[in-house]
Amino acid sequence: MLPLFLACLSFLGRAAERPNILFILTDDQGYGDVSAHGNPILKTPNLDKLRGESVRFTDFQVSPTCAPTRSALLTGRHEFKNGVTHTILERERMALGAATLTEQLQKAGYRTGIFGKWHLGDEAEYQPNKRGFDEVFIHGAGGIGQSYPGSCGDVPGNSYYGPTILHNGKFVKTSGYCTDEFFAQATRWIEGEAAAKRPFYAYIATNAPHGPYHARPEDAALYEGKGLGKNTENFFGMLHNIDQNVGKILAKLEALGIAKDTLVVFMNDNGGTAGVKVFNAGMRAAKGSPYMGGIRAISFWRLPGRFQPMDVKALAAHVDFAPTILELTGASATATMKSQLEGRSLLPLLQAKVGENIAWPDRTLFTHVGRWGNMLKGVDPEVGKYAQTSVRTVRWHLVSSAPIPQPGQKAGGKKGKNPKNTPAAVSAPQSSADIKPAQANWQLFDLSVDYGETTDVAAQHPEVVADLIAKHDTWWKECRPLMVNENVAGPAENPFKVMYREQMGK
Repeated sequence: MLPLFLACLSFLGRAAERPNILFILTDDQGYGDVSAHGNPILKTPNLDKLRGESVRFTDFQVSPTCAPTRSALLTGRHEFKNGVTHTILERERMALGAATLTEQLQKAGYRTGIFGKWHLGDEAEYQPNKRGFDEVFIHGAGGIGQSYPGSCGDVPGNSYYGPTILHNGKFVKTSGYCTDEFFAQATRWIEGEAAAKRPFYAYIATNAPHGPYHARPEDAALYEGKGLGKNTENFFGMLHNIDQNVGKILAKLEALGIAKDTLVVFMNDNGGTAGVKVFNAGMRAAKGSPYMGGIRAISFWRLPGRFQPMDVKALAAHVDFAPTILELTGASATATMKSQLEGRSLLPLLQAKVGENIAWPDRTLFTHVGRWGNMLKGVDPEVGKYAQTSVRTVRWHLVSSAPIPQPGQKAGGKKGKNPKNTPAAVSAPQSSADIKPAQANWQLFDLSVDYGETTDVAAQHPEVVADLIAKHDTWWKECRPLMVNENVAGPAENPFKVMYREQMGK
């Protein structure tokens, strides 16, 4: 009996050291959409306070659009290897063979909850309750009220005000503003888990400030009369509302006595949108681009008493999130999870002392906007191989500025011949043999002196360009067999709509 008793004590000791996790992910907020980052108009006092109490990764890379980033965060590997190459057309569905962070946390005794945006598949087998979440409070599709042919669509006629939400398999009609509802439900759930003294992983994924830009009138009014235009007024108003909710939930952690035992991570999912014209932190481009303005993200990590607030300049990325949480919590990973992890644990950087020099070897990261064919199926991914893609190291950023070919176009963006009687949705793409690296319009930037990507130095460093193109080609070959959602048949009707009609009779 003594060995069993000691083993139990050991487990309880480890459990006591395992932090709760509150992960807040916003939708289409940019790195520059925080007042502490230099925004001259937007005010975010609660995010500024959180930033001041956090380890801040100043060179943190995500994907150019939303569903891809979300899959990388959950799996620890590049989105293309999860089958996510778009945000619609079944290409938003995270491959069923992918292991998830939340599945590992469940096995380790964590309770897991998602509140807000899922966007990794609306069909039953792709839903979060089948991917490691105990508590599910979500809208459908990529945004409230959005609907596209096939698998990606929300409840018909859904609104930011009083949205209908899927709560643990049942649709419920809420009464408040969407962001308020997500934070309120997460808070209620956290209170229950704290009372039961169970470690938790709470994932609040707001649909705000993604368009359409519908802020509460009182929030948008804060930015009227500043010459911003209605969209940016509402965009900033939506961010003000997020900031207020962040302040409230952090205060609740304090009131519950669990703030010191809770890791808080705040992040955005891709580059900025309606706010970049006001302030973009000196970066080039925005969401949907492989330049830094499309892929640099906010990344605040607060764990009082264990993480010392400081800036960390090391190159980090979304694929590092899962391995970091696994190491921090001591959760064991399945063989599948271990085999797919491409990221690094950030724990050595998070636990460092201010001024301590932590070894962080150079690395190569890949970005691709995807979206070949845009709204159409039947398009060979090879036509987009060298379009809107980039290869990143600490110093260098090789970027293809070539537009993504659409059916009937060649890779360089010029119209090609479209065979007669070929429907637009399945127009014959160029063959892979027609796609050449030179058509990518490669640009090379030295980020050590030009983070704003203003000066192309490809001609001065042809050996760097050649090396990074070779790495890109190797990576692409690894991805291609795992792009499992290309041109698959989707359902005849959005699954959320069908389930809503069956439940609600509408």
